[in-house]
Amino acid sequence: MSELAVRPIHSKADINAFVELAYRLNGDDPHWVAPLRDEVKATIDPKKNGWFSHAEAQLFLAERNGKVVGRISAHIDRLALEMPPEQGFGPGTGFWGLFEAEDAEVAAAVIAAAEAWLRDKGMTRALGPVSLSIWEEPGLLVKGHDHSPTVLMGHHPARYQGWIEALGYTEAKKLITYDLDIAQGFPPLIQRIVAAGEKNARIKIRKVNKKRFDEEAAIILAILNDAWSDNWGFVPLTQPEIDDVGKKLKPLVFEDLIMIAELDGEPVAFMVTLPDLNEPLKPLKGKLLPFGWAKLLLWLRRPKAYTMRVPLMGVVKRLQSSRMASQLAFMMIEYIRRAAVPNYGAKRGEIGWILDDNQGMIAIADAIESRINREYLIYQKPL
Repeated sequence: MSELAVRPIHSKADINAFVELAYRLNGDDPHWVAPLRDEVKATIDPKKNGWFSHAEAQLFLAERNGKVVGRISAHIDRLALEMPPEQGFGPGTGFWGLFEAEDAEVAAAVIAAAEAWLRDKGMTRALGPVSLSIWEEPGLLVKGHDHSPTVLMGHHPARYQGWIEALGYTEAKKLITYDLDIAQGFPPLIQRIVAAGEKNARIKIRKVNKKRFDEEAAIILAILNDAWSDNWGFVPLTQPEIDDVGKKLKPLVFEDLIMIAELDGEPVAFMVTLPDLNEPLKPLKGKLLPFGWAKLLLWLRRPKAYTMRVPLMGVVKRLQSSRMASQLAFMMIEYIRRAAVPNYGAKRGEIGWILDDNQGMIAIADAIESRINREYLIYQKPL
């Protein structure tokens, strides 16, 4: 008779086992992109992830007859607890994530362990999967299993959905990504809007200056925290997080792929675009040795990527729902498209994730003739 046990991790060996499980369970999925092991370890290391400056987490392993068969994190974000409940989080809200399970029994056991930890901490509601921050990899993939994710997006077995929902979890929020053809120009209406903006002396769309990386990052952070402040699930990004994310993503920062829009000389909007790092990562299968590091370094020096991802964009709150906001967005998208196609060989773009009730962004996505290609669900359950 099999014996299943779930326990908190304690040692370096436990951390290695926690990381390695994902490779064993997902390695046969042709669309799963194995992350670099050191990057995964950095995510769960309080010394290397600035998110821990306002959060705490406990990692769990499930073992059956001595074999690791499941994992999960349970975590509390103190900034999320301070958010208004009508925005999705608020007092009593805890999270679980980094979820992997060999079967439904294991899924139930690890989620129960995360729930118990959250209850012991005084939480009254669980949201998941959120791994670890809402800004990292939120949600469970429920549509789009037939193609690989882009950089910084999750990919999960389809069977997980049924296992989670069988435990009483219901949808809290849907996140969507949009796919679009960028090899061709945008529709005539969008071209006219962009052309009109180019004639407007009040508007300036500029590339970021990588030599002033910290200053440019501060401008983007200020716009982001203002633009997203009323969104469902918003938790302000903090400087320690920005510092750590900056170190990780700086090699992916290319000046002609990140735009800041100025109105009357004031920065009011931005758009961040990243070449899809998952394309060179996928054949490495999570390993840089013996030759993976050289291949990746060569790609980073002169990246060629079929896909570009827009993970973040924002317009200051005072301009939202205005024609100016849409015009700035279309101009930034078009300027980045003009660079991405000839300079990086890009053919497609992916925008997201986007909240499924973000009508402004959905309208922009529809106007440039993009289509939904992936959907993620964040689940909730009272404790």
